[in-house]
Amino acid sequence: MKREIKFRAYSSHNHKMYPVSNIEWDIDGRIWVTADDGKNGIELIDEEAHLMQYAGLNDKNGREIYEGDLFEHRFGYIVFDDPPHDEMGTECGVVVLEDGQFGVKIPGLGVYNLYDLLLREGHLDNMPKDDLFVMKISGNIYENPELLEGKHE
Repeated sequence: MKREIKFRAYSSHNHKMYPVSNIEWDIDGRIWVTADDGKNGIELIDEEAHLMQYAGLNDKNGREIYEGDLFEHRFGYIVFDDPPHDEMGTECGVVVLEDGQFGVKIPGLGVYNLYDLLLREGHLDNMPKDDLFVMKISGNIYENPELLEGKHE
């Protein structure tokens, strides 16, 4: 499977996310990132530029998936009490690149292969979506760190 290689960068100085047009390293090993600010472009240097690679996949809403994105995982199941009822919950996981593969790291549960999760849910092969089990991008680790603090509704 061939995928497009591209990056985005979060500027810790501007507190903003930018598409990346160029990445270079100087002789001292510092990274220089040219980001598209919609005007002339800006230079981000070293610790100011938090790079995130594109996974080559999109979520259920068509949004591109990058490292550092937060996936909202909504799930449901039936509790066979008296009377039986549906339980709904939401968890949040982080898109990570580990051992050359993109995955979703869900706190307390581990890392799950991103491609397998999206395929299972029908996001990659136009299967009908199950509203009880949906993954979608709900933010990223830089702009929405509060989403990782626990379950949310």
